Amino acid sequence: MKRIFAAAAAAALIAGPVLAETQGVTDDEIVIGSHTDLSGPFAAFGAPATKAAQLYFDEVNAKGGVHGRKIRFVVEDHGYQVPKAVQAVNKLVNRDKVFAMLLSLGTPHNLAAFKILDRKGIPNISPLSSARQMLQEPADLKFVGTSSYYDGTRAAIGYMAEHEGAKSVCTMFIPSDFGEEIHQGAKDEAAARGLTYAADSTHKPDEVDFVGALGKLQAAGCDTVAVALGLKQVITAVATAKKIGWNDVKFVGSSAAFHTVVAKVPGGVTEGFYAGAGWTDLEGRMDDPVVAAWVKSYTEATGESFPGTGAMLGRSSAEIFVKALEKAGRDLTVESFKAAMESLEGYDHILGANYSYGPDKHVGNTTVYISKVEGGKWVVVGEVK
Repeated sequence: MKRIFAAAAAAALIAGPVLAETQGVTDDEIVIGSHTDLSGPFAAFGAPATKAAQLYFDEVNAKGGVHGRKIRFVVEDHGYQVPKAVQAVNKLVNRDKVFAMLLSLGTPHNLAAFKILDRKGIPNISPLSSARQMLQEPADLKFVGTSSYYDGTRAAIGYMAEHEGAKSVCTMFIPSDFGEEIHQGAKDEAAARGLTYAADSTHKPDEVDFVGALGKLQAAGCDTVAVALGLKQVITAVATAKKIGWNDVKFVGSSAAFHTVVAKVPGGVTEGFYAGAGWTDLEGRMDDPVVAAWVKSYTEATGESFPGTGAMLGRSSAEIFVKALEKAGRDLTVESFKAAMESLEGYDHILGANYSYGPDKHVGNTTVYISKVEGGKWVVVGEVK
């Protein structure tokens, strides 16, 4: 009898790692998490993104889920505060036991989260940050959808030099990992093209008065200003420039400023604003039946007149995530999910861009589209591959 028990114990030890459950995965459920901004300066991205993702997961769940498992999406608000983001990640990983993170917002917030996620082996998918650090080592479980803030800013400044005669570049930025990347992109592209980098100004995330900063940049002779600010701040800064009579300057943003609300400001306040991002605006692609069907579904579910940029990013990222779950198969592990993500390629109708991932390519799309606000809409004026 002792020999039987000993043999059974040995077998259990051998089988243990094979039979061990993957965190966040049960027979009938997959738990994923997100720490995002639902109440702070980037809530216009975070709130609709997670809402659109949840609506898509609801559709998937209504059809039986993925390989018989329903998706449970747990979202925590950090209000764009790093300490709150760390608390949220600790809860999601250690209490909710998430399988992966999706659509987590903020560069410093994601970087702080990596200290927990990397140690636990939790995948981080499609963060709402385009910083290059989103693929910092170890990068094997990190996947991003589009080009970086840095590349987008360089492409936009390059476009301004080639097509708008830019000669003197400046930057207004929040001095965080997010802002520094855009600041550096503007400086590097100016240097590469022999342009003057004249001046810059730094700002707090809740700052609302830009008169002094704009006066300084105007005095420095800037003709092109790259911005790395919150969405309301971008609008306020552009409006303030016009109020003080600085009308011969052009403002340029990255994907962080490429948002529907920036184009739709009443009175044409943001007319002529440029942005470099890894996708094209939704409004100009309503002739795509897939886009039209999603817009109809989203507006009926939410009561909103039209999905904004945040919703578009959320819907796109949720679909990519589900595609990976489907390819990973019923035997879902972190390893099978990683392999599935690295095999994905196709055309993303919601973003209007091709994507392809691979073992050495964890960025879905590296093309930068240059868009300009014209008549209250974003219009594509250039493309950099």
